[in-house]
Amino acid sequence: MDVLTPTSWLDVAGRLAVAVGLAAVIGFDREFSNKAAGLRTNMLVALGSAIFILATVQPGLVQADGSSMARTLQGIITGVGFVGAGSILREDRVRGLTSATAVWISAGVGVAAGLGQWQLGLMGVGFALLILRVLKFAERII
Repeated sequence: MDVLTPTSWLDVAGRLAVAVGLAAVIGFDREFSNKAAGLRTNMLVALGSAIFILATVQPGLVQADGSSMARTLQGIITGVGFVGAGSILREDRVRGLTSATAVWISAGVGVAAGLGQWQLGLMGVGFALLILRVLKFAERII
């Protein structure tokens, strides 16, 4: 089945659940580190991204206009940029770059899940955890 064609509502529900579940892994890591953008933020960003993707796929907009997916992706990226900026610019200081980037990754995971590419989302979460956990530990040693 082509990921850019309308699909059953059961499949849609599954894609949304995958988006939320994968982003929850990133969110738990951020929550565990006591960061402002934690579990709920990451889950909601991924859910929103998946919904926007599916809102383009489900009614057949992608088949009617080939550029609709590109515009949807641009909108998601721009919107998540504002969320990230809000988590970075606090208290007249630049803080939270890693949390903002984790939110950005959650958006990407949501897009992948919305397109039915759960394997890509899973790999993205795996790499994100590697960077967030393992490299943080390596930074402390260095």
